[in-house]
Amino acid sequence: MASREVFWNIPYGYVIYVLAAIALTFWAFGFYRRYQLWHLGKPDDSSKNIGKRIPVFIRTTLVDVLAHRRFLRDPYPGMMHLIIFWGFIILLLASAVDAVTHYIIGHIIGTPYLWFKLIVNIGGLLALAGIIMAAYRRYVSKPKRLNTLLDDGIGMALIAAMLITGFMVEGLRQAATELTLHPDWAVWSAGGFLVAKAFADMSQSSLLFWHWSLWWFHSVLALAAIIYSGLVFSKLQHVVVSPLNIFFRSLGPVGSPAPIDIENAETLGAATIKDFTWKHLLDLDACTNCGRCQDACPAWATGKPLSPRKVVQDLKVHMLKAANNQANQSDSAPTLVGEAPSEAEIWACTTCAACQETCPVYVEHIVKIIDLRRNLVLAQSKMPETAQLMLRNMQSRGHPWAGVQSLRLRGDWTSGLELKILAEGDSANTLFWVGCTGALVERNVAATLSMTRVLKAAGVDFAVLGEVETCCGDPARRAGYEFQFQVMAEQNIEIFKNHQIKEIITSCPHCYHTIKNEYPRYGGDFKVVHYTQLIADLISQGRLKLASKLNSILTYHDPCYLGRYNGVYLEPRRVLEAISKPRLEEMGRSRNTSFCCGGGGGHMWIEEQPGTTKINQMRMEDILKTGAETVVTACPYCLQMFEESIEHKQMKDSLKARDLVEVVEAAMKQS
Repeated sequence: MASREVFWNIPYGYVIYVLAAIALTFWAFGFYRRYQLWHLGKPDDSSKNIGKRIPVFIRTTLVDVLAHRRFLRDPYPGMMHLIIFWGFIILLLASAVDAVTHYIIGHIIGTPYLWFKLIVNIGGLLALAGIIMAAYRRYVSKPKRLNTLLDDGIGMALIAAMLITGFMVEGLRQAATELTLHPDWAVWSAGGFLVAKAFADMSQSSLLFWHWSLWWFHSVLALAAIIYSGLVFSKLQHVVVSPLNIFFRSLGPVGSPAPIDIENAETLGAATIKDFTWKHLLDLDACTNCGRCQDACPAWATGKPLSPRKVVQDLKVHMLKAANNQANQSDSAPTLVGEAPSEAEIWACTTCAACQETCPVYVEHIVKIIDLRRNLVLAQSKMPETAQLMLRNMQSRGHPWAGVQSLRLRGDWTSGLELKILAEGDSANTLFWVGCTGALVERNVAATLSMTRVLKAAGVDFAVLGEVETCCGDPARRAGYEFQFQVMAEQNIEIFKNHQIKEIITSCPHCYHTIKNEYPRYGGDFKVVHYTQLIADLISQGRLKLASKLNSILTYHDPCYLGRYNGVYLEPRRVLEAISKPRLEEMGRSRNTSFCCGGGGGHMWIEEQPGTTKINQMRMEDILKTGAETVVTACPYCLQMFEESIEHKQMKDSLKARDLVEVVEAAMKQS
């Protein structure tokens, strides 16, 4: 019966278990030191709700770890990582099966043993092929996003050496036994069989010597890799740290920073690395420096200094400096902002969440950048001039707009309309929250008027606040001015409660995200819907009758705060399909890979850095590739950005920008 002896030609082979215990002790010591390093940071709620995290982690493991969903969005490195991952999973499982069968139930024999050999060899060959692909990519093709370090080469060399010596050990054993006695067994070991054929002419004594020598070299090499990864905390540690980071990732809203107790906080925002939480510091070690976030970043793509990858890696350097200072009993903490990352990097972020969407290990970049902005604004009073103007407007006028918009009154758009405008003492179940841009910017007021007519046509009973409505606070929070955000949030929540509001309809995705996901932490828990969700429901209920199609080729742009932040992708498309099913052309970058318009993170008001391409102009190139005559969006910021790009390209006659609700109203009129 086909079989093999586990410790063939290896007297005292059990010593390897003693050595393994020693290696794991070194690894555990190194990991514990890193654990202590993470806990330089402040407490974090991530260690709570373990019961809730387990099913989420299992789902993520199935989709993003085992199936490599996020990795495979980039085919070459995705497939490379997939075959390395599954190759080593097979090898690790094989080692476990070997140990169990050897000490508990005896050897695997017969046909199962042959299949076992074949599967193990396939696993080894997959892993080796993946390492070759990785080495080619890192040292030959050299994509710009990769930042190759010595540790990368050491890690790949260790893995390749372990795999090659593993095949050599198997081949030498086969050359000394199976190749002559049972050649039909040997062919089931694809890699080992080739080595065995190469050494077939070697004497038996030489085969035994080299088998014994390479077996110990292979085993010690594996243990050395474990010790190296523990003491140096190399990239090989990501096999442990990445699952930890995924498990403890935020289960709350995307990119939502924790509240600050302005009056009692010792520091405002992040002045030093210790001002981040332990989970944020775990993020820094979970980052494998792969550069996917950099490729997805609209700021980086348009020539801005921001690279999300570099920000995380720079913060990691600061973390190590802080640990070194602590070890040397130094009270000085390296300053974060001004060294690395720079102020220019921090202010370039549009908070679009493309970096977080593409990260396979769920690193959270946005809250770190906002915390850095908080310290700049609240503690150091440092910000771009255009950000200063925007924040002053929010303080004095209750909205971020200047210029012509500052001369308008909040309720001007309601003039001549038969709307229920809430006065003191009035109540309403449903509130239409218009938002600053929808009430004050002429182009967006047109969309607001369309919205009111669509709601009325569908028989929706709603009220508006008129002059009483102020900004939701999103621009201030994303720009780091947490104090102003909290003032506005608490003020708005009180207004909602005074009018007994139960449901809030929003036009702006930024208002939608803020009121729905961030107000609850300040006591404001309301049902919040974006109008695209509401209109999709109204159409499905038959309360809105639309024409079958409009005479225009449309493309739809997914706003970041509606799509990546809140997962609203289907409803806007259902609405457009009800209007113009055969005429909707998708952009190459759409849904969760949609490219930012450039207006988020306060950048509707913060000027883009000179000498760089405007983000909205780069997005316009995606639109033009579709051949669309109309670009449709569901965000007032995006609408303005596209209007500006169309004017810049002098394409007003051939390309129009429309809010989705304007398209709905046009379809209603034709029905």
